[in-house]
Amino acid sequence: MKWNTTRFLVDLTSPKVMGIVNVTPDSFSDGGQHASTAAALGHCEILLKDGADMLDIGGESSRPGAHSIALEEELARVLPVVREAVKFGVPVSVDTCKPAVMQAVLDLGADIINDIWALRWREPDADPSQIDGKQVVSRHPSCGVCLMHMHRQPLTMQLEPMAGDAVGQVRLFLQEVAQDLQASGVQKNRIAIDPGIGFGKTVAQNFALLARQGELLGDGYPLLVGWSRKSSLAAVAGCASSAVTSSLGHERMVPSVAAALLAVERGASIVRVHDVRETVQALKVLSAIK
Repeated sequence: MKWNTTRFLVDLTSPKVMGIVNVTPDSFSDGGQHASTAAALGHCEILLKDGADMLDIGGESSRPGAHSIALEEELARVLPVVREAVKFGVPVSVDTCKPAVMQAVLDLGADIINDIWALRWREPDADPSQIDGKQVVSRHPSCGVCLMHMHRQPLTMQLEPMAGDAVGQVRLFLQEVAQDLQASGVQKNRIAIDPGIGFGKTVAQNFALLARQGELLGDGYPLLVGWSRKSSLAAVAGCASSAVTSSLGHERMVPSVAAALLAVERGASIVRVHDVRETVQALKVLSAIK
């Protein structure tokens, strides 16, 4: 299987590691550590040295309880980083839900739009004629796109998590949004899907999505999974429960790597992680027995 993106045809025969670059002051794990352009680009270089296959740059936190930020602020955070990151010679993904940000980063040469809203977000009280994310992606000739499942929105998603069988609901949602995007002219080989671990789901539902992950693969889209440092891992592993602690990365690194490894064993094509070096090492061990 190959994932078609703006500049790269990504071979998913072997799993790929997507390194997280949060250009934010308030992300749940590493908020503020890479908030300046120089710090973010330095972190990109470290992730690539550690073995990342691609980078995922985000300028707006989507942690539980997060408020949306102004378009101008997100652009100011993201554009200077993307402008330089596209020179590193690897696929560059941008984590955004705003159509104007999508258009701006694609104009700079970004390869992938990674959207927690699955291209459904619109400005409150927006003019119906305003271009949306689906139109931005559809008008681009080749960019990749990752469609994620999220219950409710970051501000409210963990106040009232989804009920019932998450696996069936997530699969149906991802089928529908992917088919809708194809109907708008985006080829299937440009689309990846993400079950949205932690986005409006209980601990049990998150682990059901891992245990039954194979059910999400039947429609032929590559699966991108992001377990890295999520609170569900802390809940079962007995590590730091606070989402904002100086030791969060250390506390949750081992269970994060374990979850990434299990996701790949169950068919994930891309794992989105903070701890790139450790994840790459673990995947080499997995590869050795295959």
